[in-house]
Amino acid sequence: MQTIDFYLDFVSPYAYLAFQALPQVLQDSSYHVAYKPVVLGAIFKEQGISSPAGNPSKHDWIRRHTSWLAKQQGDSAFAWPQPHPFNSIGLSRLALACSHDGSINRFTAETIFKHVWQSGGDPLDAARLQVLQQQLQQQIDRAGGVFALDSEANKQQLRLLTEEAVARTVFGVPAFVVEGQMLWGLDALPMLREIVRNAAD
Repeated sequence: MQTIDFYLDFVSPYAYLAFQALPQVLQDSSYHVAYKPVVLGAIFKEQGISSPAGNPSKHDWIRRHTSWLAKQQGDSAFAWPQPHPFNSIGLSRLALACSHDGSINRFTAETIFKHVWQSGGDPLDAARLQVLQQQLQQQIDRAGGVFALDSEANKQQLRLLTEEAVARTVFGVPAFVVEGQMLWGLDALPMLREIVRNAAD
């Protein structure tokens, strides 16, 4: 089975929207998706890119644009978290605590994405984080502590995934690497669909 590496950061609304749309894009294909959390800020720094959130006008545009896109996708639950941006590293480390092989499964990614992008609340609120960890506890238990939360192995894996993304020319999220090609952005999903279809022919 061929693999699509999906690089994501839970702080990104475009990564959330791409995640939601991906099953339809890959319908009737035999590709496996490896969901890989990265540190978007570190990628920006490595690539010499300024964060869009640092520009108030651009940040406002992203808020309006993604809210409109969510409606187009039929996602009535979409809501911007308050505050935004926020430090998402803790969420990525929680995701990796659910992993035994360095990538995360779709259930884990979906649970965290919904925590951030379907509540409108503070993603880092202590009480909400406690509920989130409870929702993921079965995944954490199944992972067997390979990347235990707050362990050095967990921190190192997040660094390695971020470095891997940079080495594969990723400069933002969502990003997909498939058939040796890097695709970036929510609007790259039709291109991804075409690559998958062509590979099946």
